[in-house]
Amino acid sequence: MANTQKLKAGLIGAGHIGRFHTRHLSQHVDWDCQGIFDTDKDRAALVATEFGVPVVDDYHKLIDLCDALFITCPTKFHFSYAKSALEAGKHVFIEKPISTTLEEAEELVTLAGKRGLNIQVGHVERFNPALAALDGVLLEPRFIEAHRLVSFVPRGIDNPVVHENMIHDIDIILSLVKSPVTEIQANGLAVISKLADIANARLTFENGCVANVTASRISLNPMRKMRIFQHEHYITIDFQKGSTEMYALKNQGSDLSGDRVIPLEGSDKAIVYTNRELPQLDAMFAEQAAFARSIRLKQTPVVSGHDGMEALRIADLINQQLLVQV
Repeated sequence: MANTQKLKAGLIGAGHIGRFHTRHLSQHVDWDCQGIFDTDKDRAALVATEFGVPVVDDYHKLIDLCDALFITCPTKFHFSYAKSALEAGKHVFIEKPISTTLEEAEELVTLAGKRGLNIQVGHVERFNPALAALDGVLLEPRFIEAHRLVSFVPRGIDNPVVHENMIHDIDIILSLVKSPVTEIQANGLAVISKLADIANARLTFENGCVANVTASRISLNPMRKMRIFQHEHYITIDFQKGSTEMYALKNQGSDLSGDRVIPLEGSDKAIVYTNRELPQLDAMFAEQAAFARSIRLKQTPVVSGHDGMEALRIADLINQQLLVQV
């Protein structure tokens, strides 16, 4: 397939996230949206009309029409739709989390591997400009602190906060540390639902890195921040406001280019502050483009099925500790 030829996309799920994916697919240089399916036909029709794409009343027909299926329906349906698409020889994009259970995720990843197909998982924060601003920076974290606090909305209440919100930071941290998790300590509380609405987890990695991760879905003041500490570097990322700041300890005689240089009195060192320039990109457009590129070039997706499975595995381990408490 020529790189200039658009790939054919089908989309299952016309809910909140599905609507955003449909809008982006309908305008995307890499994708031609063949149609949208939802068991709620009225909702499917509403989204389809808004973005000028067809409604397909049978998801099997939609799978036949597309090169890749975008699955944006509730998590409990991810496995069945993804398995059908993979068995039909189609690539799949699955919104996070990849599936309800680790066993389902493993089956999907194994099936995709046997068929030579790609699975990309919708951890869209991997494409956030604030994180992309660190491309080219050598990252060797020793300590990471992440806070993801959101206001309460009924959507997603059937999932614990770990799987609905914290899993974004779990995925990012796993991609940065690149070392197995050896210990997990977690605490959480159910406040307005029957599942944990606020949770904190401390992850210890084989290479010695430690990550402290907090998520809440009952906060008045939303926050999506991550701080990374490593040898002679401190980095702070604000995913919500879109800013990335770096503090580096350098020798006075070295390259001290940055936005501000703070000499350390009585030392040959200086702190160099840099407000990193963010790339001009839309995260969802970028993740859809990355998925198309992985298919065309037959490469592993940026956020692969295995990545999604590992994020789910860690989320499950955290949630198992929380279930005892809530």
